[in-house]
Amino acid sequence: MQFKNPLLVVRDMERSLTFYKEVLNLSVIMDFGENVTLTGGLSLQTLESWQTFIGSDAVSFGSNSFELYFEADDFDAFAEMLKGLDVEYVHPIKEHRWGQRVVRIYDPDGHIIEVGENIQRVCRRFLHSGMTPEQTAERMDVPLEFVTASMG
Repeated sequence: MQFKNPLLVVRDMERSLTFYKEVLNLSVIMDFGENVTLTGGLSLQTLESWQTFIGSDAVSFGSNSFELYFEADDFDAFAEMLKGLDVEYVHPIKEHRWGQRVVRIYDPDGHIIEVGENIQRVCRRFLHSGMTPEQTAERMDVPLEFVTASMG
């Protein structure tokens, strides 16, 4: 058994493709019309075809019980770019207890998208602020080996 990829059901394929291309910089790698696969392995499926597959019209959107997680190498640039877009926020930018900055937004169908600061860059940010590798490991609650591996 091998997990292949997540699939999201979408109401409007073109609207969703625009969102994933413009906001998350993903590209189409396979387009079958009712099913589109994007870089990173994310697939989008039209609502109508999904209802046919499952034999039911009962499809829920926006349950807040699932998210897609992305990391941005330049989190500040991503956050600045978001300000110019018409997106609905789950919450504004916040910093988790381990120091990683994140933002959560909704895609056009109410699926939660989390974009976090690249975790190795969080290590480097702490190190560049003057913290020792040991202090950084303690602050982030990660093994020292993770911090030292992130230094390069």
